[in-house]
Amino acid sequence: MEPRIWLIAGPTASGKSALALKLAQATGAEIVNADSMQLYRDLRVLSARPSPDEAAQAPHHLFGTVDAADGWSVGRWLRAATQALDEIAARGRPAVVVGGTGLYFSALTQGLAEIPPVPADVRRTAEAEYGQMGEDDFRARLAAHDPAAAERIAPGDRQRLVRAWEVRAATGVALSDWQRTGEAALPAGAWRAIALEPPRAALYDRCDARLEAMLDDGALSEVAALVARGLDPELPAMKAVGVREFAAHLRGDVGLKAALAAARQETRRYAKRQLTWMRGRMADWPRLTEFEPEGQWRQFIALEPRLTLS
Repeated sequence: MEPRIWLIAGPTASGKSALALKLAQATGAEIVNADSMQLYRDLRVLSARPSPDEAAQAPHHLFGTVDAADGWSVGRWLRAATQALDEIAARGRPAVVVGGTGLYFSALTQGLAEIPPVPADVRRTAEAEYGQMGEDDFRARLAAHDPAAAERIAPGDRQRLVRAWEVRAATGVALSDWQRTGEAALPAGAWRAIALEPPRAALYDRCDARLEAMLDDGALSEVAALVARGLDPELPAMKAVGVREFAAHLRGDVGLKAALAAARQETRRYAKRQLTWMRGRMADWPRLTEFEPEGQWRQFIALEPRLTLS
């Protein structure tokens, strides 16, 4: 089989990592991470990063390679992922890019423009205005100028809201428009894509169960170690689902049961945002709607008849 690139996107807990590993084993492919939280070494448990046993079954790239103090942008990931894909191609092997971060896939397939630097005074003004206006009013103002950004940025994500506004204020062009003007990193015809969209009720149940399993696997110790570093709370790793909720329990603010319930609720919200992104920005990607690994593989084989059900 000629070297090629598969893109596998899906919401959290949808089974995309298992599917990527199955595909890599079937084709001799190498796996490249496209999940913004699985980048960070400090988030092995909470990001559901592949286990050492899974990672040993196929070459994995950009998993757990970044320190939590080093906040990566989409552009930085794109440069690293492109380099990894070039090196994989040079070895004559296929690649599987897998994750749940929609902007990463957009950068690969549609491009990411080089946004001009934002002057320091504009950044300070945007930060001050957020503090004065509060999130709701700040988001509403952003929505009048960049509705796509206002829609996709998660509640409580001050860093990205401020970033979207400061780009608009400094350049007169919406951040979403900048992100659509770059040259695609992957040439047309070099890749095939699928998106996992399992039944929502089953997905939510798995999200709930996985969070409880994360507690058994050491999630509280992971959060305690991260909090003990005294990192800037605006860093991406500090905003991972579960960090804020379990940190509140560790401080004694809430009981473990309440912290788990809050983390479950936020995980469901995150999965919903990922599904919304896929429906809006990946509408033309073929869908796998099965939930269990065997069903997903059979659906995938129907799209890739040259593979076998091994």
